[in-house]
Amino acid sequence: MTYNNDNLTTRLAAVRDRLRKAERRFGREEDAVALVAVSKTRPAEAIRACAEAGQRLFGESYLQEATDKVAALSGLNLQWHFIGPIQSNKTRPIAEHFQWVHSVDRFKIARRLSEQRPEGLPPLNICLQVNVGGETGKSGAGLDELPNLAQEVAALPNLHLRGLMCIPAPTENFEKQREPFHRLHEAKAALQRDGLDLDTLSMGMSHDLEAAVAEGATMVRIGTAIFGPRNYR
Repeated sequence: MTYNNDNLTTRLAAVRDRLRKAERRFGREEDAVALVAVSKTRPAEAIRACAEAGQRLFGESYLQEATDKVAALSGLNLQWHFIGPIQSNKTRPIAEHFQWVHSVDRFKIARRLSEQRPEGLPPLNICLQVNVGGETGKSGAGLDELPNLAQEVAALPNLHLRGLMCIPAPTENFEKQREPFHRLHEAKAALQRDGLDLDTLSMGMSHDLEAAVAEGATMVRIGTAIFGPRNYR
């Protein structure tokens, strides 16, 4: 796919406008919600165009593709977020190349990221992925196992447990969109009461950004609304 940079930056500006309007609508402070541009399957040239328009946070899911882009764009001072499923044999390059990981759902993965984080780099920021709907076969820790997992991950060196992430089942109904985000918000509050210093809720995508902001998102992960529909061929 060839990108028209003018169209790309126009869509990016429109998403930022949606985000600011949602903050005002739901009584959030301005700029309370960070925008992660989900650039998986998109070429480096598209990321560069967004960076030139002021976008700094980018989310990737496919490791080899991501590390190639991290290297190609190394001079741009971007912040890279890994948001996809993590296989245990892929943790080392994630620990080496990313600043954030949103998709940790078991202790084994967290331990490997901690052990493989290179000396000299700051702690790797971690969100625990939560299966808030208890959907069978879906990635994410269950709400019942989350308290123990969070305490174990928070104790690891070289990691900084920042908060929680979810990917709920899609729906067009606004109130139904809010329900899983509310559950994640409540889970974060419970962990805070247990003594964990969490500040991040990574939730909301192109179709449910407003519902996520309403329920306290601090990061939204937006791909299609910025880059257009994906071509996976």
